[in-house]
Amino acid sequence: MFRYVLKKLLLLLPTLFGITVCAFMFVRLLPGDPILAMAGEHGVTPERYEVLKEQFGYNLPIWQQYLKYIVSIAHGDFGISIATKRPVISEFTTLFPATLELSFAAMLFAVIVGVPVGILAAVKRGQWLDHTVMGVALVGYSMPIFWWGLLLIILFSGQLGWTPVSGRIDLQFFLRPITGFLLIDTLLMGKWDAFLSAARHLILPSIVLGTIPLAIIARQTRSAVLEVLEEDYVRTARAKGLTRLRVVWVHALRNALIPVVTTIGLQASTLMAGAILTETIFSWPGIGKWMVDSIFKRDYVTVQSGLLLVSVIVMVFNVLIDFVYAALNPRIRAT
Repeated sequence: MFRYVLKKLLLLLPTLFGITVCAFMFVRLLPGDPILAMAGEHGVTPERYEVLKEQFGYNLPIWQQYLKYIVSIAHGDFGISIATKRPVISEFTTLFPATLELSFAAMLFAVIVGVPVGILAAVKRGQWLDHTVMGVALVGYSMPIFWWGLLLIILFSGQLGWTPVSGRIDLQFFLRPITGFLLIDTLLMGKWDAFLSAARHLILPSIVLGTIPLAIIARQTRSAVLEVLEEDYVRTARAKGLTRLRVVWVHALRNALIPVVTTIGLQASTLMAGAILTETIFSWPGIGKWMVDSIFKRDYVTVQSGLLLVSVIVMVFNVLIDFVYAALNPRIRAT
């Protein structure tokens, strides 16, 4: 097991190097000048422009800028934001709980709905319910996030007025963060009205972000359950006179959930990409919206360090999933 873990960790090094190169070069391909963007509409004198270029290191050759960036990252210094003049790591740790809360709610929605729906479609194979579920799943998987989000806002926020349009909580509530997760913080403070407000703000973004994982989980669950239902031990259970419900939920589902858990783990690590669009649509104060705003502001430091931090989190999550699989299945450790 130790050798397997060490091998996985060593494989992260070239990946991490490639991410730093991509993040560093990508932001420099963006049009515009970060110094002029920072100066705003008031502009900047040529003398001040040169001073700022030297201050932020933009007067150096590209390769020297990259080496300086790598050395800073190695020392735990992710730089100072050009736009806010605050440390990037401080802004990231402040906003990341909002993204994590949204991602967890989206995945919870996808699992709670996707797994039972997939099981139901497998049990009703070939019937109208099966075709309906799989058709809806295909539509959900193909639907663009920005379009789906706007439709839900127009219907539930604009027409029906059931949910807020944007934000994380009503402006009337001012809470000092304890954990950074509003649902938990409001409960710890005993503020039920604030909890309900935070929950109402979370409904639409979590549905939008969880739609694609839901569709994938439902289809995978159906496929896995159908495969297990053809096994000999399931036929034996039926021959013994067990009820259909017991055969499916006790005997078949236990083995069918193994590939489903794999799918859930892979989808959880990809929620970051969908969170960027979702947070932008709903003005959700998380990492995704922060990154988009930084791109428009030409904040090189924030964009490149933010990309690196998000990528590292996704890499760590995927590696943890590999470790869990290796612990559960010794054959994986031998590969």
